[in-house]
Amino acid sequence: MIIVAGKLYVAADVRAAYLAQSLEIIELARAAPGCLDFHLSPDPLEEDRMNVFEAWESLAALEAFRGSGPAASQVAQIREARVRQYEVTSQAEL
Repeated sequence: MIIVAGKLYVAADVRAAYLAQSLEIIELARAAPGCLDFHLSPDPLEEDRMNVFEAWESLAALEAFRGSGPAASQVAQIREARVRQYEVTSQAEL
């Protein structure tokens, strides 16, 4: 399993519009083969931050979807990104 998690920063006054523009990509990701979860949400404490979480069955599934990422105009709105990719080698139900 591959986990992608982190945070994005955009200007506080464009965050709501950025999230609205992200709905289509979230829907596409969740419908993509191998996507277990895909979430982008506003942070409740920092008005310019968004939290990113993705879970994929495999690296191949993630890479197959990556070409469907945000448009260049949307990427240009990101002031800072701190997102990491993790390979999960074991898991347990909690």
